[in-house]
Amino acid sequence: MGKDVAMAEAEAPNPDKGDQEKTTPEPQRPLVVLRGGLAVIKKAVEQKETRTLFGRLLRQTAGVRRRLTAADLTAFLNGALPQGSPVVQQLVDAVQQAGESAMEADGAANGTDGGAAAAPPAEEVAAPSGLPEVEAYCHLVTLMFLVDHKQWAAAQAVAGAAVERLSAHNRRTLDVLAARIYAYLSLAHERSGSLAAIRSSLLGLHRTAVLRHDDVGAETLLNLLLRNYLHYNLYDQAERLRAKAHRPEASRSMQQACRYLYYLGRIRAVQLEYSEAKDCLQQAARKAPSSAVGFRVAVAKWLVLVRLLLGEVPDRTELTAPDMAAQLAPYFAVAAAVRSGDLNAFSNVAATHAAVFRADRTQNLIVRLRHNVIRAGLRRISLAYSRISLADVAQRLGLASVQDTESIVAKAIRDGSIEGSINHEAGTLESARPVDVYATEEPASAFHARIAFCMDVHNEAIKAMRYGEGGGAVQEFEDATALRERQEQELQAALEEDEDF
Repeated sequence: MGKDVAMAEAEAPNPDKGDQEKTTPEPQRPLVVLRGGLAVIKKAVEQKETRTLFGRLLRQTAGVRRRLTAADLTAFLNGALPQGSPVVQQLVDAVQQAGESAMEADGAANGTDGGAAAAPPAEEVAAPSGLPEVEAYCHLVTLMFLVDHKQWAAAQAVAGAAVERLSAHNRRTLDVLAARIYAYLSLAHERSGSLAAIRSSLLGLHRTAVLRHDDVGAETLLNLLLRNYLHYNLYDQAERLRAKAHRPEASRSMQQACRYLYYLGRIRAVQLEYSEAKDCLQQAARKAPSSAVGFRVAVAKWLVLVRLLLGEVPDRTELTAPDMAAQLAPYFAVAAAVRSGDLNAFSNVAATHAAVFRADRTQNLIVRLRHNVIRAGLRRISLAYSRISLADVAQRLGLASVQDTESIVAKAIRDGSIEGSINHEAGTLESARPVDVYATEEPASAFHARIAFCMDVHNEAIKAMRYGEGGGAVQEFEDATALRERQEQELQAALEEDEDF
């Protein structure tokens, strides 16, 4: 989640100086921002607004979550919810336990004893509210605090209680907050290694969200379920769910749309549909915000391997970006080995970074690349030699057997990867003379495809201008028809008058 800096007004100019001086505004205290969010929630509920105001609320909360302390959060919870509510006691206990754990860790690191946290100064606050949106917001802020302090067990308990409370309400103003709570519930179980335990609960929540026309929740829960299946390499179940699950035509969140494209790209890559996987992963990389470095790195890893499996070699600049070069270093080595066609170098890279590939769940794609390395090496050999023995080919490719090399070369010739023939008696590979591509029909077919694409774009643009959304073009067509009929009627009446005359 992105961070947003809270804005404050600049200080008044110094009266002792003639010109006005602007000072850097100090960030607002987290407690002030959280209490100000309650007014935003009440305004959103009154106006029944489910997107803009809640988006502003979440951005403000994300901007202060790193500076939030246990004392601030406890004071906020006690002032936001009615006293005596069981929800307040549960949240306060979880926050205090997380705060004590953090203080003990800081004290152990600094060699000091952890003392009690300083209480925030008393401020005038609004009366506690019993709105379900306020209660959901308190759960969400508490979950952020627990996740930041890696209190996964407490986060699971708080998120489970929040989901149980949300199931009793069917209000569209709760959709955005509920979607974030679902995400933190899945994250807490994933960090604890118990992601499979909530799969049935997520399926039930997704069904409920679809029946209630909660598009935000349904889209979020679908992505969480896909992540749940892919975490255990259940690609077939993930594809069946994706094919049958309801998904809104227009995405409510760009972040959720990027995640969906990323998961779909992974599914298509495992299913050997590399072209569609490439399209999905490229769209996810283009739509992802620049601040989401971790997500962009994860997409880049899969995209590099998919392009290599398609026979493409990524540009060097795509793998050496300043913010991703260190994490993409193993994949850069893989791309270099595939490009050179050196099977020994590829095997060394695969063995050296095997732990990284297993952690990224790309080991199965790395295994498939072996055939691409052999094909690239054969292509380089066929271009360099007009005739070469199969034993030399086996030596250069690092293959153990000449018989296996002969079978591999024959398959490459049949697939069209290389042009040539095998002399079985002499045991040699005879490469065909390079053909001038401009003497074939390939340039004409490529030019025809480009012209057809441009004509399709032109036709779609013409249709969009003539038949736009809202039925304006249809109304104009009806008005023109009515005008023509009226003119014909007037002409008919004129002719009848002339005959009478």
